[in-house]
Amino acid sequence: MWGVLCVRVRGCSVLRGAVGVCRRSLVNLVKAQLRAGAGESPARGCAQAAGRSLSEPRYRLLFFGSDDFAVESLKRLHQSRGDGALVDLLEVVTLSNSVPVQKYAEQHELRVHNWPDVDFSGQFDVGVVVSFGCLLKEHVISRFPYGILNIHPSLLPRWRGPAPVFHTVLHGDALTGVSIMQIRPKRFDVGPILSQELYPVPEKITAEELGASLAVLGAQLLIDTLRNLPERIANKREQSKEGATFAPKVNSSMSCLVWEEQTCAEIDQLYRALGYRIPLRTMWMGRPIKLLDFVGRSQPCMTGSHCAAVPGSLFYQKELNTLLVCCKDGWVGFRTIKLKKKLSAADFYNGYLHHSVNNRQFQSYRERPTGHSTTPLLLNTGVH
Repeated sequence: MWGVLCVRVRGCSVLRGAVGVCRRSLVNLVKAQLRAGAGESPARGCAQAAGRSLSEPRYRLLFFGSDDFAVESLKRLHQSRGDGALVDLLEVVTLSNSVPVQKYAEQHELRVHNWPDVDFSGQFDVGVVVSFGCLLKEHVISRFPYGILNIHPSLLPRWRGPAPVFHTVLHGDALTGVSIMQIRPKRFDVGPILSQELYPVPEKITAEELGASLAVLGAQLLIDTLRNLPERIANKREQSKEGATFAPKVNSSMSCLVWEEQTCAEIDQLYRALGYRIPLRTMWMGRPIKLLDFVGRSQPCMTGSHCAAVPGSLFYQKELNTLLVCCKDGWVGFRTIKLKKKLSAADFYNGYLHHSVNNRQFQSYRERPTGHSTTPLLLNTGVH
């Protein structure tokens, strides 16, 4: 698996180690070290310099965001407005008029700035950036006395980059979480950590489901961080140079199946990471086809020539109305196949496979990740 180094949870403790262990052992180890952790000492200097008390902080806040992941945090900030509340002033910066953050802001009568035409005359105390996609420069960051905070859905430095939730599911991580950091002007996701919250990854969860859960967790952690912001800034820590991994943008080439190289578990993880947005793809008789309604690892009931199956071999499981495909270490099943139109496994078998044994094999779909054949796709994974 992977190592978790120096993970701070709600500013209370530090975790070191957890390398190469199973899902349950890793989660238990995390919980045990959290219980043994020591709390941080309060820091009052930043609060006194800003003329605010630690018990009743109030912030003039500028929010940068775009997608549904960002909306969850904007909702919590909007709920924290009002007399004596955490947020005194809340304004929003978006990239276009059609994004979810823009729609939410207009519905709730929040002032909206369209990037890069931002009016900073409001003299904001702190900025928050969630799924914004633009690198903010030093002259922007320096306008905020408390800096600009970013909510990132991973345990940094693991999965820096634009698609951390996708890569968490794709690589079968047992543990993930949310990081709150101060941004820096020249690179994404390298700033000092103020807060982190752990989240054990449920088995069989999709990237879409995980992203929604982390959006809620991130919004909660943001509010907690703002309530203790001077203390968190005083106790911030630089990211470790060890354990850093990159989560590049999702693109269509990632949906291509290579039957002789991918295991049942890897295909399952790929489908849960990507299949809800981009169908998995393979080749059949020189034609690209899409595989839908994945049912997971399956065991065919077969005799004779099927026993010598090679990767890509096909077997129709009539009892389950499922088309099974042989991969590196077993068989996986799909209930729907898309050629020109969607076909059930039964229709595909009866129409194309039943009368011939020569066409009962898929070929691996290899598409180079460079050139015009690949279309980058940035999913709603809540970054930057």
